[in-house]
Amino acid sequence: MKKFLDILSEEMGKAFATAGYGAELGRVTVSNRPDLCEYQCNGAMAGAKQYKKPPFVIAGDVQKALEGSKVFDKVDVVAPGFLNLNVSRELLKDYLNEMAGDNKFGVEAPEKVKKIIIDYGGPNVAKPLHVGHLRSAVIGESVKRISRYMGHDVIGDIHLGDWGLQMGLIIAELKLRQPELVYFDSDFTGEYPAEAPFTISELEEIYPTASGKSKEDPAFKEEAMNCTFKLQNGDRGYRALWKHILSVSVTDLKKNYEKLNVDFDLWKGESDVHDVIPDMVADMKAGGFAYESDGALVVDVKEETDTKEIPPCMILKSDGAALYNTTDLATIRERMKEYKPDEIIYVVDKRQDLYFEQVFRCARKTGLVGDETSLKFLGFGTMNGKDGKPFKTRQGGVMRLEHLIADINEEMLKKILTGREMEEAEAKETSQIVALSALKYGDLSNQASKDYVFDIDRFTSFEGDTGPYLLYTVVRIKSILKKYEESCGAADKLLCNAYTNDSEKNLMMQLTLFNSMMEGAFEEIAPHRVCAYLYDLANAFNSFYHETKILAEEDSAKKQGWIALLSLTKDVAETCMDVLGFSAPERM
Repeated sequence: MKKFLDILSEEMGKAFATAGYGAELGRVTVSNRPDLCEYQCNGAMAGAKQYKKPPFVIAGDVQKALEGSKVFDKVDVVAPGFLNLNVSRELLKDYLNEMAGDNKFGVEAPEKVKKIIIDYGGPNVAKPLHVGHLRSAVIGESVKRISRYMGHDVIGDIHLGDWGLQMGLIIAELKLRQPELVYFDSDFTGEYPAEAPFTISELEEIYPTASGKSKEDPAFKEEAMNCTFKLQNGDRGYRALWKHILSVSVTDLKKNYEKLNVDFDLWKGESDVHDVIPDMVADMKAGGFAYESDGALVVDVKEETDTKEIPPCMILKSDGAALYNTTDLATIRERMKEYKPDEIIYVVDKRQDLYFEQVFRCARKTGLVGDETSLKFLGFGTMNGKDGKPFKTRQGGVMRLEHLIADINEEMLKKILTGREMEEAEAKETSQIVALSALKYGDLSNQASKDYVFDIDRFTSFEGDTGPYLLYTVVRIKSILKKYEESCGAADKLLCNAYTNDSEKNLMMQLTLFNSMMEGAFEEIAPHRVCAYLYDLANAFNSFYHETKILAEEDSAKKQGWIALLSLTKDVAETCMDVLGFSAPERM
């Protein structure tokens, strides 16, 4: 299905050609003066020099060529040569009915289906999720959903931090507390217990204790480093303990991500590439890319066109230990080998920009990826408190993500119960659905790279540019559709009428933008574009709703046309919500 603007531009291009000018001059855009017209074409201005004619004359010739057009019902020439356009009622009606009959409302399947891997999440095991993990999860999930909606083959990978010093710290602390555990008996040859010797709560206490101890006790830190070395070199007992740590942590992580309606296709971590690092390093050396510098192994990644200093990418430290760079490069190598992706998108804090520039350049220079594979960095800004500083608890600490979710659920429940008659169980379930929209929309409505202020009062408001306002709009449409069905039966979704007033036309025109908006959101990796469209759609509907007595209309054909328009509006709005990662309840 063609995009609406493409249909208008094609018609305008034909008119330019008929009038004796280049069809490429017929590009139509949404008007920047909606008080004067709906769309505009500035091609006459662009063609004036080429054809050595005043733009007003060219525009007049094109206007004549458009007489009798079934696409435009109004074409005005405005000095010095602008073409102001309004679309025909029939075109608008027919386009919406075609949208309603299409399973993706006019979004066409891609010419080439891309294999895309999205790297988002990135938590360390044995540590609870905190507010710093929110943006990666929420943005990455939406990018994944948008990409899938556009018809691409997408894999979401959490990329766990599960192999570094934190593992050694936990094992060292456990050894101090429970030295009798069989995992520390080097002579043990039997089966290790199936159940972990700790709970998630105990594990979350052990890690910070061990981390703090390592900063004050050099001997303990040395022991933790030794435990890390033994783990990574295959100590049987330490590997069994590590598997317990991973199992307990991942179970808890899945529970918390589920609250955010976020899920991953792959639960891989740094440990998954540990065994391939030696071969990768050997290849980099053999290819003449990696060399020693102050004892460390590095690869130069600077380029002649650089205007700033780009340090070498370190592959191994002077003691031979791997770094994040090493595991990220090895992960790229394995992803190329196993999945052969066309794109890998990293959804990470924007402060990691230089790091990923080094990693991407190193991956290309050393042949881990070819020119046919795109490596993209989607850097996001910081979630701040009202003081403009990174969001923290009232005590000044980093807030756990589950506590943030609980707080916004509680605030939403208060608002749901205020002035509404609803059973407590239903109110609780509804408040969680609405709270999720408040949390996600509050984040996603901002351009990813920008910092934003987390304001629980504003985010949970039922008015303004918020998730609850959007949900309330959809719930209102559902209520109207339900009442219509109860009194008149099921409506025909393909019976949108020609508009009868300006607010109806505005809603119809907003709906026509859906497929081009989704395409733009995908190409620009920009969930905020979906948010902006959804907000404009909700405003357009509410203006129409307040000006039109829908269910009270006596003309049954007109009423059914309005119901079809509402049904399409609901379906498009819910599709937008779904790719953003939340949904609307049946009532609020």
